[in-house]
Amino acid sequence: MDHKTYIAEKLNVAGTAKAEIAESLAVPPDTSLGDYALPCFRFAKILHKSPAMIAEELAGSFQTDDVISSIAAVNGYLNFKINKKSLAREVIPAVLEQKCAYGSSDMGAGKTVCVDYSSVNIAKPFHIGHLSTTVLGGALVRIFKALGYNVVGINHLGDYGTQFGKLISAYKRWGNREGVERGGIHAINDLYVRFNSEATEEMEAEAREYFRLIESGDEEANELFNLFKSLTLSYVEKIYERLHIKFDSYCGESFYIDKIPAVVEKLKEKGLLTESQGAQVVDLEPFGMPPFIVLRSDGASLYATRDLAAALYRKETYDFDKCLYVVAYQQNLHFQQLFKVVELMGEPWAKDLVHVAYGMVSLEDGAMSTRKGKVVWLEDVISRCVEKAKQILEEKNPDLENKDEVAEKVGVGAVVFGALYNNKIKDIVFSYDKALNFDGETSVYVQYTCARAASVLERAAAAGARVELTDVEPNAQEFELLKAIASFPDAVKSAAENYEPSTVARFAVDTAQKFNKFYIDCKIMQAESEELRAFRLALTRASLISLTNALALLGIGVPEKM
Repeated sequence: MDHKTYIAEKLNVAGTAKAEIAESLAVPPDTSLGDYALPCFRFAKILHKSPAMIAEELAGSFQTDDVISSIAAVNGYLNFKINKKSLAREVIPAVLEQKCAYGSSDMGAGKTVCVDYSSVNIAKPFHIGHLSTTVLGGALVRIFKALGYNVVGINHLGDYGTQFGKLISAYKRWGNREGVERGGIHAINDLYVRFNSEATEEMEAEAREYFRLIESGDEEANELFNLFKSLTLSYVEKIYERLHIKFDSYCGESFYIDKIPAVVEKLKEKGLLTESQGAQVVDLEPFGMPPFIVLRSDGASLYATRDLAAALYRKETYDFDKCLYVVAYQQNLHFQQLFKVVELMGEPWAKDLVHVAYGMVSLEDGAMSTRKGKVVWLEDVISRCVEKAKQILEEKNPDLENKDEVAEKVGVGAVVFGALYNNKIKDIVFSYDKALNFDGETSVYVQYTCARAASVLERAAAAGARVELTDVEPNAQEFELLKAIASFPDAVKSAAENYEPSTVARFAVDTAQKFNKFYIDCKIMQAESEELRAFRLALTRASLISLTNALALLGIGVPEKM
């Protein structure tokens, strides 16, 4: 039983469940006050007493023991101090026994979460603007899986629209199969850009006709479309592999075209469709939003219509408990409209649709996806980071083996961590130098800490030293490190509840900082006694396991040596 649950079980607050009390316990900013604090303000209305009085009464009825060493009521807060040996007995065996499962739980058993993220546009290379949706979505997939949920990772391909007619027109004018197969997605993109820069009314009409041919099943048009699609997926798979991203479904917009008539019919049955300037819309003005356009005046669907069809399909297919859409905050209105339409259709699960919005990514020179014709491809950002990581590793450790493999983990990790460390809604300015700083709040710092811990354990193994919990009273540095490690399961749970992987990233940095203080201030291999050495080695191993697990949830590997 963890300490929060243990404390909650010993407290009785009328009208408040034990789980709610446990959830309310937090770590105070000033740890000299206590290891956990319970704010009593929330109980004032229920008990009709002041928070200070409630805290005093609860403190008076609480019996300390060998787990809780002291309790004090301070200005409406109830502060608890944990017995140091008790914390060591709870944390170290749990980590060493669970190993890579530490931080995981079965809280989501029997529940399904769909995560719609990354969403490739066919024939368009990934730019740096795709970084956040890809790594944020990937982290959420891993976090929910770690908590026992059945997770469905969905790549909602952008594979429908007149742009594909433009691409066929451009290909037939200026391209050839050998050229696009050799040049891949960048060759396709060049053709698309050229079409848009040279397009005439005649060319635009031709493009619309080619798209009509795709829709009508024309063999040649669809063969070319499938070629563009396969080249795109081949390209993005290489990037996904580097970022440790996998999907369970690549159902894109085109998959839902034949499902739209049933959606339209359902909207009609519910009396939700009205005509506006020839288009079929759902009026959302009473809810302070513009109309949700279902069909254009020419009868064509929009991406919003296809999103609606996708939501209905996913509920029917996966019966999800939550369906997350990891999409930039610029789409806030679109998802507000989409979720409201599902609600108006009478679907009770509309409340389970969640827009996980995030901020934009730019480089230090201000470049994002495109600006004045400047494009920053994500693959180039990753490769440059890996190259810079290798240069730094060569300077710091010229004799390091498997330098390319280590540089890949360090460089890719720096890109991923740079996008995940801050709160997701914040705009990010990515800096190569800051991301690869060995002493900053970076994945490199955490990876280096892991390598340091692994080195200690390697020396211990060579010396035949014991690594186990012994009856040692943790000192101040050891106790702080133990508390950090103990917080990992809560960090994982919080990351899932708030759709915020930065909670795990910040746990990793905080724990790495506490380990390094312990490493510097406390002798490990040269400890004063064998009992103390065994304890400190066990604490070192627990630190390595928790840090490795945290980075793994973010999609970041840990080199054995750096």
